[in-house]
Amino acid sequence: QLQLVESGGGLVQPGGSLRLSCAASGFTLEYYVIGWFRRAPGKEREGVSCIRSSGGSTNYADSVKGRFTISRDNAKNTVYLQMNSLKSEDTAVYYCAAALPRGHDLCVLFPVAEYDFWGQGTQVTVSS
Repeated sequence: QLQLVESGGGLVQPGGSLRLSCAASGFTLEYYVIGWFRRAPGKEREGVSCIRSSGGSTNYADSVKGRFTISRDNAKNTVYLQMNSLKSEDTAVYYCAAALPRGHDLCVLFPVAEYDFWGQGTQVTVSS
């Protein structure tokens, strides 16, 4: 069974940090494009960060650039999202998703509909 499981969410004060994990089972993450997305209350799901399968290059939404870092541990079949300098506007449910590479770059514009597998999400709340 192909599955993604996120963990690491929680309540943190503004300026704090969290590290989210996305663990895969049933398939090998390094062969997939892995994206982190989030959905804030009343808003559409948006792409946050992405790591490509070949070479592992990354991309970030402008809103998180310089604060968030995506990485992959192939031995653990896990992708991480390190989130620093968190702001109240980062409050959302965070999801990881996987997609097989295609002819176009899935790390640009974060096309939600083209990601094949999704985790259940983990809540991140930034509040004092």
